Amino acid sequence: MRPGAAAARGIAGEERALTSVAAGERYRAAEADGVEITRPEDVPRLWHVTLSVSGADADLKELRRALEQLAHDHPFLLTSRYAADHAEIRYWEEARDLHDAAAVALRLWGEHRQTAGLPPWEIVGLEVIDRQTYHQRIAEGHGPAPATPVGVHPF
Repeated sequence: MRPGAAAARGIAGEERALTSVAAGERYRAAEADGVEITRPEDVPRLWHVTLSVSGADADLKELRRALEQLAHDHPFLLTSRYAADHAEIRYWEEARDLHDAAAVALRLWGEHRQTAGLPPWEIVGLEVIDRQTYHQRIAEGHGPAPATPVGVHPF
């Protein structure tokens, strides 16, 4: 389950709360059930992803609605910033390694273009960094300001 997921529909259609389980807890539980996990690379890590997209001008009202729909469909998204011809999406991804996190990020825009109504823009930038690097940048004053509001905002 992705961090930030809030609810899901049960079999009978009732809504039930979902909770995130820290990767370490999940693997300790697996070991308690007799599943042997011996390699550290088997434990998922958190990766901070910044995806940049751009293309022909889009209607700002429709673009904002589409980004809000994407955030609703995927509550792990932290923040989206947008202008008529480009957008930037920042979020945390849980993955085994950088390759897996980048692969998921590179599919995000295309896989959700129709369901969220996103414009047919191309990916023009991708940064994937581990949690330690993200926090080190923040501490050194490099990177996004910690007070950047969560949600969908214009540039």
